[in-house]
Amino acid sequence: MTPRRVRSWLVPFFTLLVAGCGGHAADTHPQAALPVLAPKPRLGLALGGGAAKGFAHIGVIKMLEASGIHPDVVSGTSAGSVVGVLYASGMDAFRLQEQAFALDEGSIRDVRFFSGGLVQGQKLQDYVNQLIGQRPIEKLSKPFAAVATELENGERAVFIRGNAGQAVRASSSIPGVFEPVEINGRHFVDGGVVSPVPVDAARQLGADVVIAVDISARPDGSNPANMVGIVGQSITIMGRRLAEQELGRADVVIRPKVGQIGPTDFDQKNVAILEGERAALAALPAIRAKIAEKAAAMGKPPVPATH
Repeated sequence: MTPRRVRSWLVPFFTLLVAGCGGHAADTHPQAALPVLAPKPRLGLALGGGAAKGFAHIGVIKMLEASGIHPDVVSGTSAGSVVGVLYASGMDAFRLQEQAFALDEGSIRDVRFFSGGLVQGQKLQDYVNQLIGQRPIEKLSKPFAAVATELENGERAVFIRGNAGQAVRASSSIPGVFEPVEINGRHFVDGGVVSPVPVDAARQLGADVVIAVDISARPDGSNPANMVGIVGQSITIMGRRLAEQELGRADVVIRPKVGQIGPTDFDQKNVAILEGERAALAALPAIRAKIAEKAAAMGKPPVPATH
């Protein structure tokens, strides 16, 4: 075979070889498409106020976590802001329980007699900041909002950044018991005056599904025996209708049976935590149903909870 004939034969041969290794082969054996995992609905936990009843929030969180349900955002009013900020800082339910049983009431109470015997609240602020490593709200592990009431105009104030301990102190400053907290020239008192269970604040943080925990007492005809009880019941009466309206905007409401626990019954921590667990356990089917319903409405497949 002459060199010219060899070249004339090799050219089409290599042309076919290159073509066979090119894009046509990829069309013959396409790669399988990677599955797209849609995110689940954003879950919010709104923790209401209730003084010593607030330990029930720990029981609720324990049961949610044990059932594979992990809130993405947290809002809190008064006692709910204390538990909420610690949870948002990264503490799990068992660490929260450890802190609850290690709590010395004297470590968060600083009475100032020249102000009429009111609690200043600086100790509470320092206590919270110490536990969360002096981090501001925006540096916590989960988005968090503490709700307080602006004394000058009665408006709801939602703290989502800045000094976490100070925000919790403002949210927990029960009128007549705590001194109002001054922040940037404004004064703040307990968030329970305007938002006993902060459902709307959880929505502001981007929650698609909101679980609200209502631990507020209902007037039962009894006469509170001390000043804290009188003030607490007065706030409850004033805020009850507001609470009912805001709770109507929650997807699921959990109501631990803590009515027998007084606002200063800190020795009833174990009872409150247990009641929180029981109430959350009863609410699990409704919570899962709401998450699945919202996922379907968003055009996403529901994400089953893991056990």
